[in-house]
Amino acid sequence: MVSRAVCIAQDPAADALLTADDFALLVGMTLDQQFPMEHAFRGPQKIADRMGGFDIHRIAAADPAEFEELAATPPAIHRYGRSMARRVQELAHYIGEHYDGETSGLWMAGDPDGKEVLKRLKALPGFGDQKARIFLALLGKQKGFTGRGWREAAGAYGEDGSRRSVADVTDAESLSQVREFKKQAKAAAKAK
Repeated sequence: MVSRAVCIAQDPAADALLTADDFALLVGMTLDQQFPMEHAFRGPQKIADRMGGFDIHRIAAADPAEFEELAATPPAIHRYGRSMARRVQELAHYIGEHYDGETSGLWMAGDPDGKEVLKRLKALPGFGDQKARIFLALLGKQKGFTGRGWREAAGAYGEDGSRRSVADVTDAESLSQVREFKKQAKAAAKAK
């Protein structure tokens, strides 16, 4: 599986962590709601800076109140830092229980097709249909996932050359294009 360097956070250290650590990328996706996407994807680096590294097992084992405090301390990992801290810990527990702490098991365990990976993603705490499809598209477009039918399972987010979600952000220009797409989609929805 060939993956590319992730450039979603638009910050070298944060993007290096997202590229190197699958759980960090999953956490970034978890935080990507009601918050600017590049800031959401900087959240894992903030956690790493405050914990002296980014480790799924340490996150899962952290005292919940202390982890909430760490996540909510300015600059917080999200505008709802405490509730998102709980969600991140839930995610760490889930990956630990179901994939032995190996996040890539979501898309690699048992050589799954796109439909199966979508099903696995939808089972994650805090992942609905849309978030699961976007993350599946991100796996296919940037992490080298080639499971049969991934583009179909990802729906419109899997379209080649689209600029509709974080899955399509590879640099500052594509981030701007995705923002513009979202702005137009919001305006069109409002006009209905």
